[in-house]
Amino acid sequence: MDETVFKKEEQQYVKLPHFGIPKLIPYLKPLRKVIWSMVALSLLGGLIDTVMPLFQQYALNHFVQLSALDTLLPFILSYVAVLLTQTIGNLISAYQGGVIEMSVDRDMRRAAFDHLQTLSFSYFNQNSVGYIHSRVVSDTERIGSLVSWSLMDGVWNITYIIGALVIMFLLNWKMGLLVLILVPLTAIALGYFQGRLVRLNRRVREINSQITSGFNEGIIGAKTTKTLVAEERMDQDFRSTSREMTRAAVKTGHFRSLFASTISFASYITLALVLWRGGHITVSGLMELGTLAAFTAYALNLMEPLQWVVRALSDLITVQVNIERFTRLMETESDVSDRPEVIERYGDTFHPKKENWEELYGDVEFRDVSFMYPDGHEYVLEHFNLKIPQGTNVAVVGETGAGKSTLVNLVCRFFEPSAGQILIDGKDVRERSQLWLHSNIGYVLQTPHLFSGTIKENLLYGKPDATMREIEAAVKAVSADGIIARMEKGYDSDVGEGGDLLSTGEKQLLSFARAILSDPRIFVLDEATSSIDTVTEKLIQDAIEHLMKGRTSFVVAHRLSTIRQADLILVVRDGKIIEQGTHSELMKRRGYYYALYTRQFTEELMNSGAV
Repeated sequence: MDETVFKKEEQQYVKLPHFGIPKLIPYLKPLRKVIWSMVALSLLGGLIDTVMPLFQQYALNHFVQLSALDTLLPFILSYVAVLLTQTIGNLISAYQGGVIEMSVDRDMRRAAFDHLQTLSFSYFNQNSVGYIHSRVVSDTERIGSLVSWSLMDGVWNITYIIGALVIMFLLNWKMGLLVLILVPLTAIALGYFQGRLVRLNRRVREINSQITSGFNEGIIGAKTTKTLVAEERMDQDFRSTSREMTRAAVKTGHFRSLFASTISFASYITLALVLWRGGHITVSGLMELGTLAAFTAYALNLMEPLQWVVRALSDLITVQVNIERFTRLMETESDVSDRPEVIERYGDTFHPKKENWEELYGDVEFRDVSFMYPDGHEYVLEHFNLKIPQGTNVAVVGETGAGKSTLVNLVCRFFEPSAGQILIDGKDVRERSQLWLHSNIGYVLQTPHLFSGTIKENLLYGKPDATMREIEAAVKAVSADGIIARMEKGYDSDVGEGGDLLSTGEKQLLSFARAILSDPRIFVLDEATSSIDTVTEKLIQDAIEHLMKGRTSFVVAHRLSTIRQADLILVVRDGKIIEQGTHSELMKRRGYYYALYTRQFTEELMNSGAV
């Protein structure tokens, strides 16, 4: 998410009096006992800090001035007892703060991750990975810190401020009034400096994200950089960003130093006034030395809690944005969702009722379907009708960007039709659960993706309870057994992050094997052979022809030579289906498909050197 959007969101929520805290209640409820215990211990810690200068007062007045040592032992025992109580309370409250922070982080991230699994394709099309990642990781981390350490420090510091002011007024109300007048003036100065620091830190964070992005692009695009001989330009861009980061960080450091110096100056001015006024009173015999020392300690120690309060208010405004961004994610509704009665019968994504799932055969029908993408402005399909009997091999062809994937995405219910119905086995897909449908679909993408882990673990995503014999059969069916044979650890070989330890073709073959392993009733191949050499492609085509018998299949193809045997070819142009029929029927019409096929066939011949 870029800094402009961040600022707009911050401005949008800055005036809310509750800072969005009520939206966190569902995540705090399970921890309410721990939270209240931590609050109580923080309150106790603040009270102990408040009374500590009174021990100093008593010691000076009795043991130094009067040399009365008869109460020394009870004094020492009391002092040690208070210190032990504070130490034990600190240890327990610190432990509880860690428990609260980690628990809130965990629960919010789990909730966000689970919610993301329920959202449709359109959400991920409209929001970048970085945008989503910042909500699941960065926002939850800052919120967890707010409700743990900030809450603990807040109770502690506010307790001390109130307690210190009360005791100072009880000790000497005139000197207490002097300090009280200085408090709001100091708070105003703190607010000014803190506001500037927030803006400067935000700028540093913005540039830091640019540096991180530069690192990311430099690593991911290393091959492209070298092939374009763009190393010098990349280096200059990175150096420029780094220089800007240095300037911003130095400016922030200077201002932070000025801020700290101002706070120290204010503290010592307060201390000087207290000593000046208190010294006169003490010399005149109207105040004891111990009382002056206690008053001085309160005045000096008051600055740090005041500084924390001002900083905390600024942080609350920023964290409020994190809360609102997180809750906006959690309140986002999927464009594709099951009805309550469907969930009641078939279960949901995480609690399926498989005992109620009907067997899927593979009859597919588009009945007066119109479709417009959620972020689009015109229909991609309008009043489209098509019946696809079980076992039909449907090919969807067209030029790049023509909208070939729209049909299969509708069949898979990754998007809902804007109007009309899509029926599977004669029943509207909205009357069955998404999980039921997706469990019966084998989908192989143009850009294959493998999860971090071993080859075997990746294949088992297709069928978690598959036997080794079933895995080996699926791998052999798509001619991927050669890949396994070359790997040092065989099926236990690591594929790397996203499968990066394998070539694109190897990842594609394993994706095929994973799809076949699930024994789906509907196959979807989205330009799935585009990353494979022609020899391997021929082997896979033969395997697919055998494996797809009796199954409904949708093949989105770029190379038209691979789909000549399809039962039905749908020709897509500018998001519209302009022709449909078999290969021979479409060639006889000598229309768009004929021109497309002829041009591509000629290009293939030229590339092969045959002409």
